[in-house]
Amino acid sequence: MREGQCELTSNRGVRYAARMSGDPQLIGIHHVQLAMPAGGEDAARGFYRDVLGLVEQPKPPDLAKRGGCWFENEVVRIHLGVDESFRPAAKAHPGLLVETLKPIVERCRAAGVQVASAEPLADHDRVYVTDPFGNRIELLERR
Repeated sequence: MREGQCELTSNRGVRYAARMSGDPQLIGIHHVQLAMPAGGEDAARGFYRDVLGLVEQPKPPDLAKRGGCWFENEVVRIHLGVDESFRPAAKAHPGLLVETLKPIVERCRAAGVQVASAEPLADHDRVYVTDPFGNRIELLERR
């Protein structure tokens, strides 16, 4: 395998060839940014905090002036930013791993969130939900 090429592996996702010393390497995703319309903070809290169970984090003061809100837990960070020309992301989406899919699907349905089934993958069961703004979110449970 040449440097920079990747090969799929069965249990570790993608593995990359060794890089030359000093080359920058991606080591993870810090956060996912999603757009929302102005004034949607309460609706965002109702979904990301109350349904998905993420904790709202204060935005830095300079960023808080722009609106939006940030949610996270130990491994997931989702930032919602106000976009004046907002259009929901109906295709592009974050894929969030969940420990157990059934309880979170039940919470979504109880909150009136539409849940759409998706074809299972070889190693995951999954569904799609939409946030209050129409952004697509994929929820996956590893088998």
